[in-house]
Amino acid sequence: MHREEFMKRRHVLGSFAVALLLGSASASVSIAGQGDPVAGKATYEKVCAMCHGKTGKGDGPTAAVLNPKPRNHTDGNYMNTLKDDYLFKVVKEGGQSVGKSQLMPAWAAQIKDPDIWNTIAYIRTLAVPAYQGAGATTGATAAPTTTSAAPASGK
Repeated sequence: MHREEFMKRRHVLGSFAVALLLGSASASVSIAGQGDPVAGKATYEKVCAMCHGKTGKGDGPTAAVLNPKPRNHTDGNYMNTLKDDYLFKVVKEGGQSVGKSQLMPAWAAQIKDPDIWNTIAYIRTLAVPAYQGAGATTGATAAPTTTSAAPASGK
């Protein structure tokens, strides 16, 4: 009977270890798999830089004629308050989909979902202060409440 008890415990502990490993591996994949900032930079420079600027400050070549001005992606005080899902919706469905400027076009027809996630991962690298992961895909898609610290302009 002692051997049977030992085998049961070993099986339970083994199952727990496998579950723990699989759970942490899938968590890593879902976080790291959300986007590749290196690939996102290429998309950003091709698609976003015309308005948002090559460095993300909202100073691209077309920004001078836009009103409101494009969002400054380096403004971490504002950008870090936004959820990843919110940014995804803005890029995929356009600014109007979240109550922002209609000048921010919907890119769904031109950029595939994985490339949108890559672009968001890259945008996260631009913020100062640096993004710490507070907005990582919680499912919320509402924009944060604008405060006096957050700039009112931008799409």
